[in-house]
Amino acid sequence: MIALLVYVDDVLITCVSESKITEVKEFLRSAFSIKDLGSAKYFLGLEIARSSSGTSITQHKFIRDIIADTGLQYARVASSPLPPGIKLSAHNSPPLSDAEPYRRLVGRLLYLSFTRPDISFGAQQLSQFVHAPCAVHLDAAMHLVRYLKGCPERGLFFPASNSLSLTAYCDADWASCTDSRRSLTGYCIFLGEALISWKTKKQTTVARSTAEAEYRSLGSTVCELQ
Repeated sequence: MIALLVYVDDVLITCVSESKITEVKEFLRSAFSIKDLGSAKYFLGLEIARSSSGTSITQHKFIRDIIADTGLQYARVASSPLPPGIKLSAHNSPPLSDAEPYRRLVGRLLYLSFTRPDISFGAQQLSQFVHAPCAVHLDAAMHLVRYLKGCPERGLFFPASNSLSLTAYCDADWASCTDSRRSLTGYCIFLGEALISWKTKKQTTVARSTAEAEYRSLGSTVCELQ
């Protein structure tokens, strides 16, 4: 099977057979004027590095751009994605007069979470308030940026391994949302030693017990595995 990822005029091609990739390139070259840049190193903010031990995908430059745009180049580094014990609510404080900077920042953090599972929960929490963010929410978003400042090089790593065993972990809290009392589902799935799927998501309805919340989380994980 040959897979092509196309974004406007940028194309990534992948296949287990290098000869098939060459055939696709020749076919495209016969129909269009194309420039072969070789093995992918940078694509839509993703930095791709290969070695004998495996492949890493990071967004180091993207993080540096976020830090610069928020003016936090010289800010103190935070040790966690969100302040410990923080409870964000839609009614923490009056809404910001201009919500656009918050919305733009949260959108970038959500995109960054594609390679940074460690901020998935924080980005999910912040995304709940893009319709009417408060100063408390903006402070929490800035805290997350300060956390990224301390570890911009982190990302995904896919080791060169023959192991194709699937391993999944899931969990749930209970009624953690102070506004709706809905619970949170969280899971991560590994193929061999590589993390390939993860999610933090608020459950659609209120769970009547901790067991119900846990079973819903398990159900979401099984659906992802299927």
